[in-house]
Amino acid sequence: MKKTWNPGTMLSPLPPALITSGDMNTPNVMTAAWTGIICSDPVITYVSIRPSRYTHELISKTKEFVINVPTWKIASAVDTVGVKTGRNFNKFTSTGLTVEPSSKISTPQIKECPISMECKVLEIRNFGTHDMFLAEVISVNVDEEFIDANGALDLEKAGLLAYAHGFYYTLGRKIGKFGFSVEKKNKILEISSQKFSKENSIKKFQKNNKEETFVENGVEVIVKKNKFTQKKSSEKPTFFPKKEHKKFASKENKKTSYSETSYKKKSDGSFKKKPYLKKEK
Repeated sequence: MKKTWNPGTMLSPLPPALITSGDMNTPNVMTAAWTGIICSDPVITYVSIRPSRYTHELISKTKEFVINVPTWKIASAVDTVGVKTGRNFNKFTSTGLTVEPSSKISTPQIKECPISMECKVLEIRNFGTHDMFLAEVISVNVDEEFIDANGALDLEKAGLLAYAHGFYYTLGRKIGKFGFSVEKKNKILEISSQKFSKENSIKKFQKNNKEETFVENGVEVIVKKNKFTQKKSSEKPTFFPKKEHKKFASKENKKTSYSETSYKKKSDGSFKKKPYLKKEK
C-alpha cells in the first residue's frame, strides 16, 4: 500500500553532472543533478541552477556551458565541487580534475569524464527556486576508450555515477537495449516466416522427393529418384528363411496349473484364505 506525500523531487536516479562554465583562463565547475533531454531533433537539453550560484552568473554572461557525465572513480571530486563555491576557491586544484578545450565553444570540458556535451543557451526561464537554462547541444565529445569495434558507444564498463535522494550510486549491469522486449517476438516471427516460406517449402519438397532437373532440347526435365536407395554391392544379398508361425499353438504344449482355495469366515466377519486339501482319487 502506498502513502501519499507532499510534492517533492523524487524522480531518481539522475546523473550528478559536472557543469563547466567560464573559459580556459577562468574555468569553473559545479555539480547539478537537475538536468536532462527535452528534444532529440534538434537536441535540446537543460540545466536548472539557483540564481545564487557562481555558475549561474557565468552562464548568464557567456550563454555557454558543458554537461560532463562523471564516473564513480571521481565521485569524491563530484561531491566536492557540489558543496564548494568557485568564487574564492579553485575547485580544479583541490580535486585534481583536468580542463581541456572544447571543440566548438570557449567553455572547457573535463578530461576525466567519458562524455562531454557542449551547449549554447537558447532561453532562461525562472521557476521559483531555480532558473532553467534551455540550451541546444551543438557537439558531443566521447572518450575513445568507450567506443567499441563497431563505432558504437559502450558505457557498461565506464562505471557511470548516479544520484538519488542525496546519495551517490554506480549504475548496474546492462540488461538489454531499447526495444529488446519486442525484438525477441519479432525474431520469432521472422524465423517462423522464413521456416514456412514458399522457397523453403519448395526446397523441402524437392529434398524429400529427390528431384533433379535438367534442360534437354530446350525442355525442362524433372527426374524423380526414390527416397530410399539401395547401396550398390558386388556381393549378393543373403536371405534368411522365414520362420513358420502357427496361428494356434498345439494343445500338447498347453499346460495349466492351479491350486484350489477356499475362504473360511472368521468371528469378526472377515474371511481367511485356506488352501484346499487335495482330494484322493
